[in-house]
Amino acid sequence: MSEHAYLTIDEITRLTDAALEAGLADPSVRALLLEGIMPRYRGTLPLMAAPVRQVQSDLNAMNHVERLVDGSVPLEMWLRNALSQTVQAGPLAVFQRALDEVAREAAGEPDVPAAPPAGETKEEIVNWDDTVPFEFLRGGDLAGTSVARIKVLPYRAGSPLQPGGFPHAGTGWLIAPDLLVTNHHVVNARTRSATERGVVDPADLLLQAQNSRSRFDYGADGTETEEVAASDLVAWDERLDYAVLRLTAQPPRRALRVATEPLTVSRDQPVAVNIIQHPGGEPKRVALRNNLVYEADEQDVRYFTDTRGGSSGSPVFTDDWRVVALHRGARRAENVVFQGKTTAFVNVGTQMSSVLRHLAEHSPGVRAEIAAAQSELS
Repeated sequence: MSEHAYLTIDEITRLTDAALEAGLADPSVRALLLEGIMPRYRGTLPLMAAPVRQVQSDLNAMNHVERLVDGSVPLEMWLRNALSQTVQAGPLAVFQRALDEVAREAAGEPDVPAAPPAGETKEEIVNWDDTVPFEFLRGGDLAGTSVARIKVLPYRAGSPLQPGGFPHAGTGWLIAPDLLVTNHHVVNARTRSATERGVVDPADLLLQAQNSRSRFDYGADGTETEEVAASDLVAWDERLDYAVLRLTAQPPRRALRVATEPLTVSRDQPVAVNIIQHPGGEPKRVALRNNLVYEADEQDVRYFTDTRGGSSGSPVFTDDWRVVALHRGARRAENVVFQGKTTAFVNVGTQMSSVLRHLAEHSPGVRAEIAAAQSELS
């Protein structure tokens, strides 16, 4: 297998030039760019006398590190830090484009192009009543208890993948008492480039599911909550990017309610969605109501939100806390305006109605089990 690299040499050169233009080559800024990256790894980065060479050296080194032992991707973290330290439009665009590429590849998100949708303007929603009943908060609190951070260790030929076999983080949620849903690419546990070099063997995919660990109630750093293992991978599909795992024990919490019909939207009736997620494998976070759906079809829902690696597999809720889509990633977009600002991408999720239809056709026993569980929810 060839050495992994997220970006090309030309892209690294553009990042170095952008860092110089943004003033990030200053030695005093380096600590800010490396913030959050494991100290043990930071100590292995060579020290260079010239500031510009230091930036290029750091980028080259991180570009060849698929992920660290804690599951983090150092290049992705450096790029996020660079964005937070930059105000100039030119460097910002360079950093954002590189971050989009690194984050999607690190998550193993399938690189499926989407036709750029037409723009949406703020004026269309100025007079929309954005208030919700107070019970909305109670419903979200209850729904959040059924969402978990999942970590998946990659396997090859029946053994943990080495070197570089560090866990991939994602988000999963209960669709039945002991059935957890996440993305196929989360269970696949490969960067996108690694996936392109070869499909994970079904036996290894099963091992990765069985050795996954799902942590519910992970709401703050330092929180020690029980992890739940999985006994089986009962259904999955790469195109729809979903996977259903059977847990070894039934967590003491309710399954989430799932929409059986596709979400539809129109320009004169905007729809807000809410996403409970574990971005970066970190404690639970929620993106509330500012995430207007941009467009939807039979398979996909596209929306504006804030997510990052680790958010894959999150439930996308309407305001009644019913799951309408399975979040799977982002797509670049051109000429899209959201609340007065041009955005470079929209997020995308698979309609749950498509997932349920696929299960009915290919895993009817699992679909029946889900239907029985859903019928018991009020």
